[in-house]
Amino acid sequence: MHGLRAGLVSLFLPFLGQGSVVRPHQLLSLLRPGLRIPRLSVLCAQPRPRAMALSPSSFSSGALPLVAVCQVTSTPDKQHNFKACAELVREAARLGACLAFLPEAFDFIARDPAETLHLSEPLGGSLLGEYKQLARECGLWLSLGGFHERGQDWEQTQKIYNCHVLLDSEGSVVATYRKTHLCDVEIPGQGPMHESSSTMPGPSLKSPVSTPAGKIGLAICYDMRFPELSLALAQAGAEILTYPSAFGSVTGPAHWEVLLRARAIEAQCYVVAAAQCGRHHEKRASYGHSMVVDPWGTVVARCSERPGLCLARIDLHYLRQLRQHLPVFQHRRPDLYGSLGGPPSCDS
Repeated sequence: MHGLRAGLVSLFLPFLGQGSVVRPHQLLSLLRPGLRIPRLSVLCAQPRPRAMALSPSSFSSGALPLVAVCQVTSTPDKQHNFKACAELVREAARLGACLAFLPEAFDFIARDPAETLHLSEPLGGSLLGEYKQLARECGLWLSLGGFHERGQDWEQTQKIYNCHVLLDSEGSVVATYRKTHLCDVEIPGQGPMHESSSTMPGPSLKSPVSTPAGKIGLAICYDMRFPELSLALAQAGAEILTYPSAFGSVTGPAHWEVLLRARAIEAQCYVVAAAQCGRHHEKRASYGHSMVVDPWGTVVARCSERPGLCLARIDLHYLRQLRQHLPVFQHRRPDLYGSLGGPPSCDS
C-alpha cells in the first residue's frame, strides 16, 4: 500500500457567491465538510474564481458521484501491471467511487513495436477477462484507457488498435473507442514516437455513453491536441471528456495541464485524464500528473509523479448552470466553420 499512500487526492469543490473572488485565507473553508479520505494524503488544488453562485442543494456530497483517477507505471509484465491496477481500483471502490479511470497502456508498455504486437490480445482474451471480473468484484465502472487490441483484421494487417474500453459494474463492455489520431512525432529530448508502425487508426468517434457519473466522451492521449474532437463529443451530449494518456517528459511539463484545461473550458465539460508515470523500462518514461478539470477550467484533483490515485466529485448541476450563464455553443457560427458550431444535445 506504499504506492497508494504516496498518491495525492484532492476533493475540491468550492461554494462561492455571485462574483466572489477567492482569498488565500478562504482556502480551507472551500473544502467540502464531512468528506474524509482515509490512508491517502490530500492535496488542495489552487482555486480560481467561479462564474456563478451554486444552489446549496447541489453541495450534498451524497448526491454527487465520486470518480477515481488511477496513475500507474506500466511495464512489459502484464500480470504485474494488473496487480498494480487492481490494487488502485479496489481502493477506489473502498472510498466510494462509482467509476475508476485507468491510463493509456494500462495493460503494458513494451520496449519496441515487435514486443507490443507480441503482447497484444483480442478483446475476448484472458487479460480483459480479469478486468471484467475486477469490475464485478468491486461493483464499479471501469474506463480502461488504452488496451492493445488485436482486432478482427489482425490476420490481414498484423497491426493492433489502441482501444479505450468502458466496462459497467457487471463487467460488460458498454463501449469501445479506437484511437483516431496516432502519435507519430519526434520531439527533441524525448525520443521519437511512431505509433502507426504497430497501430491502425480507429475509423470513427464513439457517441457519449451514459454512466453513473454522467455522459462520457471517449478519447485517448494525443487526441487532446485536436479540439475538433472535444467539440464534436460535447455537441453530441458529452459531460465528461476522458484523455487517458502516457505523456513524455518534455511535452508533459509544457503542454499537459494547459491542453486539458483548454479542452474543459472550450467544451464546457469535466475532463478526466488518467496518466502513466515514472520509468517503464530503459527506453521510456512518462510524466504523470493525472488530473480532473472542471468545466470552468479549475484543476479539482491531481496526482504527483508517482503511482496512486486522486478523487473528484462530478457536479452536473454546476456544469448545466455554467452552460446556461456562458452559452458559447449558442453563440458559435456554423455558417463560418461548419457543423461543430451546432448546440450540444443535452437532457432537460
